[in-house]
Amino acid sequence: METEKIVVVKKSTLLESLLKRHTTTSQARFYLESAGQSYEFYQQDHKNYHENLKEVVRNIPRTIRTQTIDKDDLSMFKFSNKDLVVAFGDDGLLVNLAKYVGNQPIIFVNADEKRFDGVLATCTTKEFQKALEEKLQDKTYLESLTMAEANLNNGETFYALNDLFIGKKTHVSAKYDIKHNGKEEYQSSSGIVVSTGTGSTGWLTSFATWCKEVCEKEFPYAVPFSRESDSLIFTVREPFPTKITGTSIVVGEITEENPLMIYSKMPEEGVIFSDGIEKDYVEFNSGRTATIKPSTKKVNLVRLE
Repeated sequence: METEKIVVVKKSTLLESLLKRHTTTSQARFYLESAGQSYEFYQQDHKNYHENLKEVVRNIPRTIRTQTIDKDDLSMFKFSNKDLVVAFGDDGLLVNLAKYVGNQPIIFVNADEKRFDGVLATCTTKEFQKALEEKLQDKTYLESLTMAEANLNNGETFYALNDLFIGKKTHVSAKYDIKHNGKEEYQSSSGIVVSTGTGSTGWLTSFATWCKEVCEKEFPYAVPFSRESDSLIFTVREPFPTKITGTSIVVGEITEENPLMIYSKMPEEGVIFSDGIEKDYVEFNSGRTATIKPSTKKVNLVRLE
């Protein structure tokens, strides 16, 4: 695919986030030092990030149009089908970006390999020039990460790169009907987690570990599983049996042909949020239905041969 423009997506540094609350550097310094923390740590982090960002932008050929946007502006930005996206930050930036891109290829640059794990990164800052050259010469391939998709009966669609949480905003008992694989029951639990292959190294792995170490049972599915897998795994957190609530549907595989259906029985504070970002949620109160399945929308990460 021909590249018409390169869109560089950056994020706020720790210092920039602090300045949003404290306005000036002197106020930020006073706040940190009063709490016994080092201002220099924030200052150095800020300097490293922007020096590395300048190096990345400098290595983009001037013959290609380039635009830099901030993560906080993603919801208002429209990507073109011929954009090449360069995400510059940590894994959290890619997770946030995933909901807004289409099929555009993404070069994910680990902004600071001394601080960030960069599990999903295409390259480091020093490797970026080579990665970009190879991408422009079609010498790379794409790893297509599967996303989870929740379709609500009011027309809303919600995506997740790692996982979806369905339950109560306060994490107290959630009430809902659950339907999967031909079975249906009314449940009360701490909520439901739906994991993708990308997210299976996190929340889902903790469930599998609990099964093995506490219950002395093997988890019924291989964990973690492929990031490109066309299936998802759901788990019910702490299902509680009563005279009217059941616990027979607690884990399962979700596919296009076998989606997970959830019918909310929560008069208020029912939510669905993704990737651990609780403030970014859709309401899921009584009367709402969610159909959850693997999304046809993929996150296309550039990989070097």
